[in-house]
Amino acid sequence: MATKPVPMKKRVAELLDARTKARLGGGAKRIEKQHAAGKMSARERIDALIDADSFQEIGLFRKNRTVTFGMDTADMPADGVVTGTATVLGRPVHIASQDFTVMGGSAGETHSKKVVEMMEAALRNGTPFVFINDSGGARVQEGIDSLSGYGQVFYANVLLSGVVPQISIIAGPCAGGAAYSPALTDFVIQTRKAHMFITGPSVIKQVTGEEVTQDALGGADTHMAVSGVNHFVADDDEQAIMIAKKLLSFLPQNNNEDAPLLEGDAEVEYDPSLHDVVPADGKQGYDVRDVIGKVVDHADFLEVQAGYAMNIVVGFARINGRTIGVVANQPMVMAGVLDINASDKGSKFIRFCNAFNIPIVTFVDVPGYMPGVTQEYGGIIRHGAKLLFAYSAATVPLVTVVLRKAYGGAYIAMACKDLGADKVFAWPTAEIAVMGAEGAASIVFRKEISTAEDPNAKREELVEAYRSTFSTPFMAASRGLVDDIIDPGDTRRKVAMALELLASKRLLRPAKKHGLGPV
Repeated sequence: MATKPVPMKKRVAELLDARTKARLGGGAKRIEKQHAAGKMSARERIDALIDADSFQEIGLFRKNRTVTFGMDTADMPADGVVTGTATVLGRPVHIASQDFTVMGGSAGETHSKKVVEMMEAALRNGTPFVFINDSGGARVQEGIDSLSGYGQVFYANVLLSGVVPQISIIAGPCAGGAAYSPALTDFVIQTRKAHMFITGPSVIKQVTGEEVTQDALGGADTHMAVSGVNHFVADDDEQAIMIAKKLLSFLPQNNNEDAPLLEGDAEVEYDPSLHDVVPADGKQGYDVRDVIGKVVDHADFLEVQAGYAMNIVVGFARINGRTIGVVANQPMVMAGVLDINASDKGSKFIRFCNAFNIPIVTFVDVPGYMPGVTQEYGGIIRHGAKLLFAYSAATVPLVTVVLRKAYGGAYIAMACKDLGADKVFAWPTAEIAVMGAEGAASIVFRKEISTAEDPNAKREELVEAYRSTFSTPFMAASRGLVDDIIDPGDTRRKVAMALELLASKRLLRPAKKHGLGPV
């Protein structure tokens, strides 16, 4: 007897039922548990990130193929990860959001394949990739298949690197091998409700005997202040998503495009308030962000890694609507000296900007590299060279403003003319020299000082002589290492004009696979 055909209306109704059930993930009770913990569900996070009604889900009905250890009867909608495409601020992105309500968001073979498929689509279509992490780790029931899935994700992270921006939001647990994917992306945004580590507190106690809490080991504040693993800290999911949207607004879609050119702030008039920001006393600190705020559009500056290596400041802003990367010494912290962590932080940011066609504006007030046994043993030579390598390798427009101190090797490392800076401006307060006048005079005039009737008076006299000769911007300007000595009030106008002129910069480099910089 022939089977009676099922009417289309009934089939559509069945489809809608299946879709509704799958979209509930682990079910209403588990979603409520997420809410009780102060966290959004996987789909709520996507909805908060994207433009309304722009999400096109891919792989809603995908299932795992593992049958061992009860997996043949396990109900895992979308295999614990929501994937698809959408627009954010009107521009396309590819997204993966792990669903903790489905088997703790654990990553198995199909789960990881879905993520990789989104990454590959982002690569093909030239869009940013956003991965929202909230997972208990590898799905142990799937054994080696789950590890293979991780490997595929890591490989895709590397393929995407430098081609499309990659942003990781850590909104829940991210442990073991899962932590390496965020580390391979460009920016990590971590909420204070999330934890990220390779081995958790219990394993550490068993192996080393050390006792540590989850927050102290892998909390957001720890990774910001101590390890430098994350780039932004958010109080909750909502704030993390706001940061991601703000970050995306500054970035191009891919390495073949420029960042969006907005209407911006066309005001570039003389600003006399800049005269009062930098103290005349070279030993007195100040907040370099006050300078940045007066130079960029609307004083709008998105600082990256604000709580890590705070002796250097990096982040995104705009001048005349054009995205720029900002790198600046911070005299308020450790006098703005360059150390291991500051060199790592600055060089990575510079390399990102260069990969994605973002001009770099550098504000210099640096007394040198950090001295000390700990720094030398830690490899300050190797780490400090990363800044030299990053600036020298950069082909994007480079504009440098020397505010005050620019001494020794640190002067060179902060985008000097010889490292490829296109325009170098100096304020009248700039001191460009091998070292400070006091130290230099003690070396150069050691004999004169020691044989003088009044060594102290002679020393002061010679210090002033050295300072007036070398610790000014005029000597550097006479050698062509400074393009112009400018009134601080003209800084925004001068930088804006330079960036406009350099917008079409083209710089060819020798053909090679890649440079072998210090690591």
